[in-house]
Amino acid sequence: MAYSSAKYGHRMEDFLTDVETLRRRAREHIDQGPITEAYGADRERVVEVLNDALATELVCVLRYKRHYYTATGINAGPVAAEFLQHATEELAHADQIALRIVQLQGAPNFDPASLTERRHSEYDASDGLLAMIREDLVAERVAIASYNNIIRWIGDKDPTTRRLLEDILAMEEEHADDLLNLLTTLHAS
Repeated sequence: MAYSSAKYGHRMEDFLTDVETLRRRAREHIDQGPITEAYGADRERVVEVLNDALATELVCVLRYKRHYYTATGINAGPVAAEFLQHATEELAHADQIALRIVQLQGAPNFDPASLTERRHSEYDASDGLLAMIREDLVAERVAIASYNNIIRWIGDKDPTTRRLLEDILAMEEEHADDLLNLLTTLHAS
């Protein structure tokens, strides 16, 4: 008895044939690891874009760390704690991006000499607490816009990278909200 499903629009024999084809193709280029012919993006360009995102995250870690260590004043304690939390989360983003680059058979670029050329957000050496928060908020807004653009560009061509960046984007939006709340709180006091 042949299986037929109007829901899926195919017969079971067709599906099994597709599975056999998938298995055969999977063996053909085993050296490419997770990259199969179903991968629809320009892998080399995705790796390049991810390396730029990696540079951005690393610069964000450095900026937040500097702000953490140099925050002073009556409100510095809770603000510095927020800076440290953000630095830790940005480092986790960098690690996730580097791992994805390797999965795509690329090389993560941690070269300090090229970080400033590749990063989207800026490093900041502000001394005042409000200036630090403002600059961090600007950097988060840059990251949000960048990730939105990259996600749209990737579309359905690389769902794994898209989901990774969507998760990072959600955290960047949370960071921006945290920083806006800090600004509002400090202006009210």
